[in-house]
Amino acid sequence: MAEPLRAVKGMNDILPPESARWEWFESKVRALMARYGYANVRTPIVELTALFVRGLGEVTDIVEKEMYSFEDAMNGDKLTLRPEATAGIVRAMIEHNALYNGPLRIWSQVAVFRHERPQKGRYRQFHQIDVEALGHAGPDVDAEQILMCRALCRDLGFVEGRDVRLELNSLGQPPERAAHRAALVAYFGQHLDTLDDDSKRRLLTNPLRILDSKNPSIQALIDAAPKLMDHLGEASLAHLGGVRAVLDAAGIAYRINPRLVRGMDYYNLTVFEFVTDLLGSQGTVCGGGRYDGLFEQLGGKPTPAVGWGMGIERMLLLLEAVATKMPAPPLDVYAVLPSASAMPAAMVACEALRESGLTVFMHAAGSEGFGSMKTQFKRADASGARYALIFGEAELARGEVAVKNLRHAGNAGDADASQRSLPLARAGEWAAELRNA
Repeated sequence: MAEPLRAVKGMNDILPPESARWEWFESKVRALMARYGYANVRTPIVELTALFVRGLGEVTDIVEKEMYSFEDAMNGDKLTLRPEATAGIVRAMIEHNALYNGPLRIWSQVAVFRHERPQKGRYRQFHQIDVEALGHAGPDVDAEQILMCRALCRDLGFVEGRDVRLELNSLGQPPERAAHRAALVAYFGQHLDTLDDDSKRRLLTNPLRILDSKNPSIQALIDAAPKLMDHLGEASLAHLGGVRAVLDAAGIAYRINPRLVRGMDYYNLTVFEFVTDLLGSQGTVCGGGRYDGLFEQLGGKPTPAVGWGMGIERMLLLLEAVATKMPAPPLDVYAVLPSASAMPAAMVACEALRESGLTVFMHAAGSEGFGSMKTQFKRADASGARYALIFGEAELARGEVAVKNLRHAGNAGDADASQRSLPLARAGEWAAELRNA
């Protein structure tokens, strides 16, 4: 017998009942996007490698170490599995001239791929909610997107300050970052003996990323490093002030974190993260900011833009950590069949109930038939269904079906408790009564 094949390490199957938790989370996201007027967009999983090299920055960790890249055997194109969503969305907006009629607010749910060492909350294939506001330059939309994140956290039952908290920073504009970069190079250059190998490499390529190091041995050195905030000009400070004014008015608590830099080179001005202490090292559950230069960087017209991404797996882990109870998908009816002869009538009745809006699960025959009534009633009760429909021979002979309320206070296995007979031919009529009871 051949050895069973397994999923690729770090790429996980999502099976019932876990998939129901995903559906519940996704329903919360869809409702939120509708409330804020964001439209859905979908882009390919595979893009040209050049898109991410140009968009994310050639010396970022994602491009240097984490992308799944390969050559197209048909034409030799260098392709990459999507390591993040924003670059592909901007590419699509440019290619289709999607902003011709004005700004867009859009969102997407995407699978993302990064070649990392798998651990809890960090996988090689993971999933994100991605939100973008394209064509808006003011700090009001930055603040709106932060409030969107808070609204979703509230919808999911998280407590601000206890379960999640907001951190905020400004990366300013390119000339301001260039001045800060020079100050960082000079500062860290005086402490080469203290820096780890990764930080020494970044000093020559992207010194701002040293500030994001998690190495505890250099945290004191990082804390004393020059602050980007000290290099911001009047316009950048005013933009940050506009964001803060909205957040203050909305009563959302936040902390200015001068070390918050994000992982992609395309960010400018506002950056933010929602973080938690409940998931160990994987503390960032949502993050984003403004990226006004990315459209031009990818060959489009200069276009202001701001967005955020939220890791679905991490949000589900956080829901588990705070013991949030997610409601199971509702099931209205469980159809109980004493014998195979009842199946045609039962199937027709179940279809009529489904067409009327009820959720119906019909017991299916196994290798030894349909099983005992007692077993079927136990399964019906365990399913969470509110009613059992019993297609007994006597009821079918009268053109009826027995309807039993499974949530009645009596014994769930007692077929006489809270039970009545209803006409099969008019199933569509009494379906509304069951649905609304």
